[in-house]
Amino acid sequence: MKKSAGFSKYHPIINFVFYVGAFVFGMFLIHPAFLAVSLVSSSAYLISLKGGKGGKTVFGFLPLICLLSLLNPLINTQGNMVLFYCPWGNPYTLEALFYGMALSAMVVSVLLWFASYQEVMTSDKFLYLFGGLVPSAALVLTMVLRLVPNFHKKTEQVRGARKGVGMFQDEGDLRQRILQGMDILSSMVSWALEGGIVMADSMKSRGYGCGKRTNFSLYRFEGKDKRLLAWMTVLIAGTLLCVLKGGAAAAYTPELSLSGAGNGWTILGVVFYFLFLSLPTVINVSEDMLWHILRSKI
Repeated sequence: MKKSAGFSKYHPIINFVFYVGAFVFGMFLIHPAFLAVSLVSSSAYLISLKGGKGGKTVFGFLPLICLLSLLNPLINTQGNMVLFYCPWGNPYTLEALFYGMALSAMVVSVLLWFASYQEVMTSDKFLYLFGGLVPSAALVLTMVLRLVPNFHKKTEQVRGARKGVGMFQDEGDLRQRILQGMDILSSMVSWALEGGIVMADSMKSRGYGCGKRTNFSLYRFEGKDKRLLAWMTVLIAGTLLCVLKGGAAAAYTPELSLSGAGNGWTILGVVFYFLFLSLPTVINVSEDMLWHILRSKI
């Protein structure tokens, strides 16, 4: 069962601005403090949005963090503090290990933000924002974003159907499992191509992209949206200012160099960044608490 969708009920511009900030900052800020804020905030929001299912997704990424962290020093040999030498002679350095941890945290946090993005930024919101500007590109991008979850859902249906007629076995040698996987993949590719052709023909028949379009939408930019957008703008500007002042300076190889706790711009930047990324979680949790309070008074 999904938790409160409070933040997703805000205007699509609010949702889009937040995710642009989360993605851009998440991909470029590699300071450990900023990475920790992004990782914790993305995990907390996904859990507040999807409940136990979101928690399973978060814990499922932990092995990926460990794997990427440990693999990076095998490829990147830069660093001054050698922990040991690999059997093929390459040094395994502490700086490269820290850099691998930073990269893995960055990748996982962005993936977690993208997981919640798929729940919040639905196709109708995306079309509302960009359908009037580039209708064809907006339609194609919407179809691509919907393809991944639909592909997974359809794959499970095909697997279930094959199991029902005795054509799919979880056990068997590697060759049999590869052949079974190829059969399913062939079916999925055919389904995706056919669906794309049907969608294109349907939209063409309805005159999509031809002439001037009119749009109908239930979205209204209300007072709460204006207040939240103003607050988000302040937090983004504050974070960006601190970054430009060197508050997020970080270098891992060949020598570890980080802006420390003694740097006021670092502390201020982390505070601004945390307040910005925690907005969706705070909104969801506060609405959940309000809902439980109101129900207890009935």
